[in-house]
Amino acid sequence: MLYQRTIDREYTTDVLVVGSGSAGATAAITAAQGGCRVLLVERYGFMGGTSTQVLDTFYGFYTPGQVAHKVVGGVPDQVVERLMTRGRALMRPNTYGAGQGITYDPQTLKIVWEELAVAAGVRLLYHTTVIDTIMHDTQVLGVVAINKSGIVRINARIIIDASGDADVAVRAGAPYEGGDDGSALQSLTTTFQMINVDDAQARRVNKTQLHALMADAIARGYDLPRKEGSVHITPFDGVMVTNMTRVAHVNALDIEALTAAEIEGRRQAERYAQFLIDYVPGYQRAVLNQLSHQIGVRETRRIIGAYQLTRDDVINARDAADSIARCGAPIEDHHGGSDTTWHYLADGATYAIPFRCLIPQEITGVLVIGRCLSASHDAHASVRSMGQCMAMGQAAGVAATMAHDQHVAPHQVDVLAVQKAITRLGGIV
Repeated sequence: MLYQRTIDREYTTDVLVVGSGSAGATAAITAAQGGCRVLLVERYGFMGGTSTQVLDTFYGFYTPGQVAHKVVGGVPDQVVERLMTRGRALMRPNTYGAGQGITYDPQTLKIVWEELAVAAGVRLLYHTTVIDTIMHDTQVLGVVAINKSGIVRINARIIIDASGDADVAVRAGAPYEGGDDGSALQSLTTTFQMINVDDAQARRVNKTQLHALMADAIARGYDLPRKEGSVHITPFDGVMVTNMTRVAHVNALDIEALTAAEIEGRRQAERYAQFLIDYVPGYQRAVLNQLSHQIGVRETRRIIGAYQLTRDDVINARDAADSIARCGAPIEDHHGGSDTTWHYLADGATYAIPFRCLIPQEITGVLVIGRCLSASHDAHASVRSMGQCMAMGQAAGVAATMAHDQHVAPHQVDVLAVQKAITRLGGIV
């Protein structure tokens, strides 16, 4: 082993989860609640990933049609319940097309994720980045990571890759699409918060009016690369949060490109904030208060799994015998242009997320969840919502628990048993 002489610390666990975004956090909590020893590795100093770094709304819990049908449940409901009990979340109506959302305070969500993880017995290892995998033939036996304590070896028979970029799976040799292969990728967005907003006036500005004001500002010389976007209510009076900026044509796996994107995203945020102050009723006394912790990355690598979810699967609302979660979200493609392309399912329809989409090819011992699951570019633009990431995490946590208890690889578990266990938790398959 290259790192054998330099290992400073070593850990052994039943299940290792890499990345604590909405997918990884839910997977770790589910597996720990199921009785496994779980170690969760996170490169930041708090849990949540995009849910606490960039966004403030869980989308995908409900279908976006005339009637909002709930399609995500179980462990994700525990998260929402704790936010609601604190008065730090609200149901936000479908004002911009993505469906009814659950808007929350990201700072409170950091605490909620940790409460659930610690109560379940998850061992947390913050400020830790995976740099290599430990292999025996095609089986992944663990990872090598680095943190302030030095080089760390983590041994685990079951690994859940929730890194967002499929870091573990790809380093182990799993094939993938996207990222650095030159294919089309969705744009990046820096979100920001406005305070001192006149709620009564701001809430009367609908999507059509906002976009018309934006077009007027652009015609008068404002440099706004995205000609639409959203600004929406939060659980706090006088506070609104946006999803407006657009940094296009970026490979977020290239550190120099990602650094430049961070700078550009903040530059754009200041311009969009000034647009709101100058043009939109309710914002005349508002102030740009907070930027997202990092720029929001929608798409990098997508593994090539045992099955790849396709655009046809999404649009035609296809079911699957190995469904472990459901989604009714539209294909929402934040391409490199100035608008966003939307393609909706039939009203109230949902499609299946197959368990096979979590199983990478050519390696064993790993499940991949979150935005790096096996899906085409178009299907990914629907299935990447945080609600579905949480549902995938729940399924992976259940499957990992079964694989551990039965002494089999994750891909060898009985999918019917996984489905029944998810249903018992309150999940929807």
